[in-house]
Order: sequence, then structure tokens, then C-alpha cells
Amino acid sequence: MHAGIGYDVHPLVSGRRLVLGGVEIPFDKGLDGWSDADVLTHAVIDAMLGAAALGDIGRHFPPGDPQYHDISSLILLEGVRQKLADKGWRIVNIDATVVAEKPRLSEYIDAIRHSLSRTLDISQDKVSVKAKTSAGLGFIGRGEGMAAYAVAMLEGSQDEGT
Repeated sequence: MHAGIGYDVHPLVSGRRLVLGGVEIPFDKGLDGWSDADVLTHAVIDAMLGAAALGDIGRHFPPGDPQYHDISSLILLEGVRQKLADKGWRIVNIDATVVAEKPRLSEYIDAIRHSLSRTLDISQDKVSVKAKTSAGLGFIGRGEGMAAYAVAMLEGSQDEGT
């Protein structure tokens, strides 16, 4: 078994859609970034890449590269899933937490889990997504941004040195 930890953070800005785990969330602001700035999916990608010792999201999908401008992060996630599968890795489970003061995300958690599990081609019961606030503290508490943390567990033929 190999574990990886992912983290991402993006500022909130007006004029952008808010996308978390591939699900558009109704809100008056969205996350700023080169792609769709899906902070949750980016953390999951980094956790998966970390578990396979393959670097981070920026190494595989560099910001500033025109082919990734405004791209859905689910496309990036699918690319990482396929890369891992090609190397003999199997996703055991994903556990992720979004940290945001607003909007409340509880009613979207099941849709987010479904979106991520479908993209990763794993059962929804292997994808955990939680939402927390920062209790009004820091840039997240002031509504200036969002962060996400993720842990991925992988197993596969790499464990036997192939």
C-alpha cells in the first residue's frame, strides 16, 4: 500500500464559476486559477501522484500552458488515473476535505463523491469528501479563498518492483 497527501488552495474572485470535485456549486464567486481551479480535484490529483511518487500537478499540467487554460480538472484527474493504471496502480480509496467558510457544501457532497468516483472508475463508497469551515479564522474565514486536503491509497504491481 502506498499513501499520498495532496493540498491545494485558490483565491475566491468574482466572475468565475465555483467548481468542486467537478460539480458546479451556485455561489457569487469562483476560484481563480489557470484551469477551472477546482481546489478539491487538484488536491486529489496531488495525493494520487504523491502515492505513486510521480511528482505534483504542476509537473504534469504546468500553469501557463495554453492547453490547460480553463480545462475541467476532471479531464486532468482522468489523465492521472490512466497514467497510474498504465503503471499498474489501483486506487484503494480517496479521503478529502474542503475548507471553506461559504457556501455550505453539505447538500453537494454526494454529487461530488459521485463525480469523483465516476471519473476515477471506482465505487463511490471508496471516495470520502468532507467540508469544514475555518471558524472565521484566516483568509478562508474572511471568505478570500478555499483550500482542500486529500489522501490517496494505492496498491499495485509497483509494490512487487515491476
